[in-house]
Amino acid sequence: MVLKIGIIGLDTSHVPAFTKLLNDSEASYHITGGQVVAAFPGGSPDFELSISRVDGYTNELRDKYGVHIVESPEQVAERCDAILLESVDGRVHLEQFRRIAPFGKPVFIDKPFAVSSEDARQIAKLSREHGIPVMSASALRFAEALQDAKRVEDQGDVIGADFYGPMALQPTQPGLFWYGVHTVDMLYQIMGGGCVEVIAATQEDHDVITGFWKDGRIGTIRGNRKGNNKFGGVVHRVKRSDYIDVYANPKPYYASLLEQVMDMFRTGQPGIDLDETVEIIRFMEAANESRSTGKRVALTVQ
Repeated sequence: MVLKIGIIGLDTSHVPAFTKLLNDSEASYHITGGQVVAAFPGGSPDFELSISRVDGYTNELRDKYGVHIVESPEQVAERCDAILLESVDGRVHLEQFRRIAPFGKPVFIDKPFAVSSEDARQIAKLSREHGIPVMSASALRFAEALQDAKRVEDQGDVIGADFYGPMALQPTQPGLFWYGVHTVDMLYQIMGGGCVEVIAATQEDHDVITGFWKDGRIGTIRGNRKGNNKFGGVVHRVKRSDYIDVYANPKPYYASLLEQVMDMFRTGQPGIDLDETVEIIRFMEAANESRSTGKRVALTVQ
């Protein structure tokens, strides 16, 4: 069975990338089992990196891949078996998800899942109420090298991890939510949930955010606005520490991510616990607060 897939939000490079992987059988790393058939352009007028991309990606999907362009998220949900909610503006995810949740279709929500923990909790609540499988992740979470590191079994338990990457800032996606989400998701891929407190050190060009887990482990992310724009990290285990070279494998991260998404669409079983996704949003929210105050911030909302 080939799933009919719809896209909501044509304002991110993932839109043509995912569509090519699914619809073009000659594409490198082609993924079978799904076809993008309908899409709603969306776009946020007050966010230049959103609205400036909509026309180009809309035209590409319609003219190159024969995707039917519709006038609302609801029309996408009506025509499809599963949905890629791709809107690059995390502020609109709750409202768009609320509109499609009653259709009961599985949904992938691209990063950031939300830009506040309250929105994240509301999305999770709606997914439970409607019995909808929901998954959200940065593509970096599924970089082949990172997945290989997670599968290591003979070097003892993970005792900590440190990740780094670019961390550009955008006013509409506060603090970590625009690009910091990538390194945070990489950290959580290795550490799992259970962070209880964060503290941030920040200046114009760099950020270092330290997370303290309830079992005593410590994980860090470094966000750079100057210097190289590369991602990477180190995973610390009982017996050794391993460098994670996310560029060692030629397979694009987004292809590995889409494979995970398609597994969820087929099985109804997300590869990431939604409670962990909500915690990740709260981690970034707390880190943003610490960036402003310089103080430790608890993830638990009082």
